[in-house]
Amino acid sequence: MKKVVCLLAAAMLCLGLTACNTVKGVGQDVSAVGGDIDSAATAVQNKM
Repeated sequence: MKKVVCLLAAAMLCLGLTACNTVKGVGQDVSAVGGDIDSAATAVQNKM
């Protein structure tokens, strides 16, 4: 029974670390899109 609990705990730890990495990647993607929107808005403002 202890082996099963240890294996489940290890699996949950691995999944948790993977999820953190994925969330970080999503944050970087959202930040990049925000930068692109900012650049486009600045370009439009400069044309006015």
